[in-house]
Amino acid sequence: RGPCIGHVTPEAADMGPIALVEDGDLIEINIPERTLNVRLDAETLKEREENWKPPERELKGYLARYQKMVSSASNGCVIE
Repeated sequence: RGPCIGHVTPEAADMGPIALVEDGDLIEINIPERTLNVRLDAETLKEREENWKPPERELKGYLARYQKMVSSASNGCVIE
């Protein structure tokens, strides 16, 4: 058993720092200070930010309807 870090919305989708994390990056978790940091230098982060493109998503059917009607996880995922 151990800590679980699971709430990364909306930062991951809205070009927050979490969007720049890639497979293999070292993540520093400091539970007493309640921080989560990627162990990368500023130059690498800047390069990734300049090359970042949002993922293309074309949803159809019920999933597209749901996406248009529901609020974000940080607001409770309720249908508006």
